[in-house]
Amino acid sequence: MQLIEKLSILADAAKYDASCASSGAPKRSSEGKAGLGSSNGMGICHSYTPDGRCVSLLKILLTNFCLYDCQYCVNRRSSDVPRARFSPAEVVTLTLDFYRRNCVSGLFLSSGIIRSADYTMEQLIEVARLLREEHNFRGYIHLKTIPEADPLLIEQAGRYADRLSVNIELPTDLGLKTLAPEKDVASIKQAMKTIFTGQQTILNEPRAPRFVPAGQSTQMIVGADDTDDSTILHSAESLYGDFGLRRVYYSAFSPIPNSPKSVPLAAPPLMREHRLYQADFLLRGYGFKVNELFKGPGHLALDIDPKLAWALANRDVFPLDLNRAEASLIARIPGIGIRTTKRLVELRLQRRIRYEDLTRLRCVLAKAKPFIITSDYHPPQAETTSELLHLQLRDKPQPQQLGLWG
Repeated sequence: MQLIEKLSILADAAKYDASCASSGAPKRSSEGKAGLGSSNGMGICHSYTPDGRCVSLLKILLTNFCLYDCQYCVNRRSSDVPRARFSPAEVVTLTLDFYRRNCVSGLFLSSGIIRSADYTMEQLIEVARLLREEHNFRGYIHLKTIPEADPLLIEQAGRYADRLSVNIELPTDLGLKTLAPEKDVASIKQAMKTIFTGQQTILNEPRAPRFVPAGQSTQMIVGADDTDDSTILHSAESLYGDFGLRRVYYSAFSPIPNSPKSVPLAAPPLMREHRLYQADFLLRGYGFKVNELFKGPGHLALDIDPKLAWALANRDVFPLDLNRAEASLIARIPGIGIRTTKRLVELRLQRRIRYEDLTRLRCVLAKAKPFIITSDYHPPQAETTSELLHLQLRDKPQPQQLGLWG
């Protein structure tokens, strides 16, 4: 098979992995139609470095042959799809060629399981080793970790890669046992722990060699089983706390051609994936806890974002006087983000905040007005009931790809 044919197959096979963020890409689908999160032609996707820069990566699989038969995966053992396999040298050649043409800044490399977990991990490491040691490659490298691999191999991978990811795939043990019985939750979490321990060693020993400076990430598939949003986010919250993950990515399940009856025949609403990302941002950036977003088991609202949903459910907190309120509470006002909160706190050290200041700072006033008090504005009582605001502020349907709110 020609290299270009392999690239076409293995770049397409890699597009379902969201743990390498590809927010600038067209839509993804496993049935030939477009859907959120896929690669731009021939496997070029977009990701973000720790300092916030957007970089283009060559996103491919080493192979889509796989010993496992995970029911949600298009590359499962029983799937009838074209198969291909790169050698480590071929991946290196492709990466350097794309890099020298200024098409990419690095590589995202994953793989199906071939022969054994250790053998597969060794092949992934060999690609990174050749790039770093033989070709002095200093671009970005993200490697997918094979959970069942020897911890020593995972540690070795961490010395070459900027980021490692271990996909937990499903948020509950039961879900994984049902749809991917050959995978083991304990081995997945052990791999995460190995990476986390390596990161902590670097912090405590300044002279230690580099180890995954961009941290680790994971992916959870949404809608492959009946797990609700509350359970998904509780799982994410636990992973952030236990293993210091940099990001948890959420990937809406895509129906698979000739899929088994154990998985849904229809994809979940893409808005559900979007709401999970917004809620995750509240956990990471705003200090929210999952229990604040849910009164019990259930799903996030689809017609309003989770920050607005929390504000409507906690009307006793509002309206907030921006000249007196704590910064942590101001940041929880719908339509006001963390950066704007800092500017408001700085401004009120000089003078009292007025309504026009919010306009100047580009707050989303349509959402913020019912929840704020300034020196010259107080929301009318009749316009601040939760039921009325829910109807007024709910999102309009978006036909195109959605971005996160500020």
